[in-house]
Amino acid sequence: MDRFHELRVLLAVAETGGFAKAAARLNSSPPAVTRAIAALEARLGVELFTRTTRRVHPTETGRVLAERARLVLADLEAAEREASGEAALPTGQLTITASVTMGRSVLAPIISDFLDAHPRVTARAFLVDRVVNLIEEGIDVALRVGQLPDSSMMSRAVGEVRRLLVASPGYLERRGTPRAPADLKLHSIIAFSGLMQNREWIYAGERGASRIALQPRFEINDAAAAISGAEAGNGITIALSYMVAKQMREGRLVPVLERYAPPALPVQLVYPESRLIAPKVRAFIDSATPRLRSALAGLSARSRRKSGEERS
Repeated sequence: MDRFHELRVLLAVAETGGFAKAAARLNSSPPAVTRAIAALEARLGVELFTRTTRRVHPTETGRVLAERARLVLADLEAAEREASGEAALPTGQLTITASVTMGRSVLAPIISDFLDAHPRVTARAFLVDRVVNLIEEGIDVALRVGQLPDSSMMSRAVGEVRRLLVASPGYLERRGTPRAPADLKLHSIIAFSGLMQNREWIYAGERGASRIALQPRFEINDAAAAISGAEAGNGITIALSYMVAKQMREGRLVPVLERYAPPALPVQLVYPESRLIAPKVRAFIDSATPRLRSALAGLSARSRRKSGEERS
């Protein structure tokens, strides 16, 4: 059997979670898919999937092989396009992931402009506040905030964001402005759990990174809801600078204890490593990089300028 066909079948089963669904994707039949997987398992001498009545799950070996298969097939597709003279033409569906707020405020208009410039490309944006596995979920490009773990991913730096404590002017007028981290214990804290894990605020102290344990009045896993609570005067919350740039620019939120803010976090475009990067991916990264750098620099500059106005 054609080994490339075996890899296509393996990947289809791993992504769809079933032989019938994989067969539908491949325009084949469930028995043919079952035979292909059985032949591959027999040839390799390992079990690639565990079967239940509802779903087929890849074993660890199957998961690793499926990840490699995705890269091999992507390289094959790119090589075929290159051989046919289409390497310079971005085509197909581009799948991009980012956090919900970053996707809405920064990434969405960049994707729209990219599609206007490349009519043969379609896009799917997957906005979610968690780190997704690009290989397992079929993602082409991710926009990520923070240090990246060692991996086989490629990356391109596009800027940085700051972690800020913010509150409404009205709240600070009523409750007073904290002057030191310990003062936070006297205030109502709205904890966005994505940035205040274990109910701790990590800040830049005189001897490096320090942390203070807090008892939030309200704890939530949604950044927008936490920010809305702070705007309403319900307390102090934590956010990344791009999340509150507009509110700070309009004076609805102001920074708190900014001198103790931890170092900025890098923002990067991340994509799977491959010898032949798909034209749609290469084109998007080249197009989005300067736009993202400009947008993030502008947001950072506006938040710093507004902070300076509040302190003066």
